[in-house]
Amino acid sequence: MAQIQLQNISKLYGNTRAVDRLNLEIMDGEFLVLLGPSGSGKTTALNIIAGLTAPSSGSIFFDGKDVAARPPHLRNIAMVFQSSLLYPHLTARRNIEMSLRRSGLKPEDISARIEESAAILNISPLLHKLPSELSGGERQRVATAKAIVRNPTAFLLDEPLAALDAALRLTLRSELVNLQKRLRTTTVLVTHDQIEALTMGDRIAVVRDGRLEQIGTPDEIYNHPGTLFVASFVGSPPMNFFAGERIELDSISHVRCGLIDLRVPDGMREAVRALASGNLTVAVRPQHIRILTDRVAPGLPVTVFSVERLGKESIVIFDGPNGTKVRAIVEPGFQAQVGDRLSIGFQADQCLYFDSSSGRVFKPALRRV
Repeated sequence: MAQIQLQNISKLYGNTRAVDRLNLEIMDGEFLVLLGPSGSGKTTALNIIAGLTAPSSGSIFFDGKDVAARPPHLRNIAMVFQSSLLYPHLTARRNIEMSLRRSGLKPEDISARIEESAAILNISPLLHKLPSELSGGERQRVATAKAIVRNPTAFLLDEPLAALDAALRLTLRSELVNLQKRLRTTTVLVTHDQIEALTMGDRIAVVRDGRLEQIGTPDEIYNHPGTLFVASFVGSPPMNFFAGERIELDSISHVRCGLIDLRVPDGMREAVRALASGNLTVAVRPQHIRILTDRVAPGLPVTVFSVERLGKESIVIFDGPNGTKVRAIVEPGFQAQVGDRLSIGFQADQCLYFDSSSGRVFKPALRRV
């Protein structure tokens, strides 16, 4: 196990900055997920940790020791890729054994390690088979066994589930988490799938354009996004965003979205009052959108665009103001037709307020004791 620190890591390819002054601390035994869209620099950062890519500047520490000049084989890490990368002419056993080719272990010790890793991943009956005789999930399990058989200080996983079908992804997702918790090996997973990130990571580091956008537990990232980007990227269905107008009612700050007036929470009023006009965005998750049946209550007029029925719930997509799409999660028995005109409201205590110009969220000010 290892504690990994990245200090001011940058990587340039010509004029392109793939990683930009990245500072990150991965705790000993932690499962950290690097989450971001394609081209965000997450795989480059993982390759820098592995030693496959040299940083243009910055330092990398394993347990406090600078390893920036160490080649990959001296960092004692193991990688699992999207492709299983097995030798097609070797059996599963021989593929796993290849990871220990230069270990200096005795043959009986190598055999014991292979049997142990195969038992952990439930692939013992497959050891005599060639990769062509294995399913996609079985090949990925063998590739994982190749990694854990070395007893590395860290696992680095580069989208290992991306090429698998949905059902198999669900199965291997839980298996990888269970394996990591049992081995307690420091693990870094790269993915663009926010569901994978939320369900697998102890913490999530959201990266964008080579920079760290926010880091926190899955609960913190989902419920308390620090920026508009994180709010829009994490969550399925995605968050809804509305332009807000700051107003004063009875000397108390409110935010108006169409016909809806939202009272600004205590501790945020001074910050909202200081905001320039037109720079306020209100964010609401689909489960906090209410479809109004009381025609007297003020709401935001919308038109039904489509209804996605998912069995346990339905997602209604509306045409909202200024050509936007608004998504609401409703009970499965909800009935509406495309083109129906309805009115929606917000669960006010669940709304988030963002400065549109900086993209930063407003946080309630701490009370002075």
